[in-house]
Amino acid sequence: MAQAPQFESRNATLPEFWDERFEAGFVPWDKGGVPVDVQQYFGSLTALKETQCLIPGCGNAYEAAWLASQGWDVVAIDFSPQAVAQARLAHSEFADRIVLADFFSFVPTRPLQCIYERAFFCALPPARRTAIVDRWATLLPVGGLLLGYFFIEDDAPDKVKRGGPPFVVGRLELTHLLSRYFECIEDRPVSDSIAVFENQERWQVWRKI
Repeated sequence: MAQAPQFESRNATLPEFWDERFEAGFVPWDKGGVPVDVQQYFGSLTALKETQCLIPGCGNAYEAAWLASQGWDVVAIDFSPQAVAQARLAHSEFADRIVLADFFSFVPTRPLQCIYERAFFCALPPARRTAIVDRWATLLPVGGLLLGYFFIEDDAPDKVKRGGPPFVVGRLELTHLLSRYFECIEDRPVSDSIAVFENQERWQVWRKI
């Protein structure tokens, strides 16, 4: 296995951390395409196409480009200038949908009905989890959907917590955080996870209550 490059930034809450990794092409969390669950689930949500869907921490923005090609009003944001530049170059037809912005201060141009989660929650340190969930809840109306992939481990009391990113979350902690604002309406294993998430990734859909 090739060794990871040496990076200066060690703080995943800063854009520079991600800029270094995108510039070096070190993106082991990147699937390189659109997951099966996304294609199947969003294909069943045609009634929401006219509303806006947000993708925080979009990285290379494969899903954003795919959703836009399917007629969705989608906006994908990332606070890493390097990630945004690469995504806009790769998906030039939909470059206007890919925006340089910080999730915690971003204000959508239209009310949202759905937020797609893909390796954003697990990208930031655990100390930011409550703020992320609070912001999701603020952005979505009652009945709005938070859907996507969650990097989850069983809550064994003697388990040594791993560093990250990606930062894995215990099932009980995730449920506690989200159930303050949302109810889970779908939860199932993922069939096409990449190596870094294999056997610990769940496809979940949460509805704002």
